[in-house]
Amino acid sequence: MLLHGKVALVTGASRGIGKAVAERFSEEGARVALCARDEKALDQVARAIDPSLERVFWVRADAGNPEEIRNAVEQTARRWDRIHVLINNAGLSGLTPAAGEGDSDWDRILDVNLTGAWRFVRETLPHFKDHDHGRIINISSVLGKFGVPGYAAYCASKSGLIGLTRALAQELAGRGITVNAICPGWVDTEMARRGMETQAEKLNISFEEFRQRALSVVPIGRMLEPSEIADLAVYLASEAASGLTGQAISLCGGTTHS
Repeated sequence: MLLHGKVALVTGASRGIGKAVAERFSEEGARVALCARDEKALDQVARAIDPSLERVFWVRADAGNPEEIRNAVEQTARRWDRIHVLINNAGLSGLTPAAGEGDSDWDRILDVNLTGAWRFVRETLPHFKDHDHGRIINISSVLGKFGVPGYAAYCASKSGLIGLTRALAQELAGRGITVNAICPGWVDTEMARRGMETQAEKLNISFEEFRQRALSVVPIGRMLEPSEIADLAVYLASEAASGLTGQAISLCGGTTHS
């Protein structure tokens, strides 16, 4: 029970990595607030974790909506008095080629992935007590460390999360709050599948062919499971990681060494 007695707020918790993080945190004894846009999925995840809904609850929060972010944080703090851990996982992907037109896709991706994380931090910090196990964990990506053609907004947002992590780590160290980023590679999620489908269509090849190409440059030869990202998040949120801050940790099967 590495997180016994802790209160965690997880964004993007209705599926994929966020869902896995919420499940693992609950298993380790934390009380967990789940945030996402899909209310039906949130309710299903919450009841699967704890049918009594005593140690988990959910609240709709679009990471691009400041009022919904404020409401989610306030409800969490009101229910359990304080917050110990914030997991900024909510995110969008999509093509934003330089030759494209308009800024709507760029604006939406940056607003959710980067500005949304900043807003969650800003709203949550007043509910972190100094030197009381404060943890902020940002889910970035290896694409925050190297670029991919056509995904400028996604890469920029994930690189921005790394910069945000490093700045906040310096700013909040005096309060005893650690701030770290996890940078996953290919993870077996719905978002990753959509990304592979988009790339396969772009290259005019089958989904399976693109998948094989993508995994051919991953030394371990497979996609990661969401639970593996969750395991690292548990460690970063635990007392064992109290001396670790300002880091962007690649969990990518050896794809990058930075």
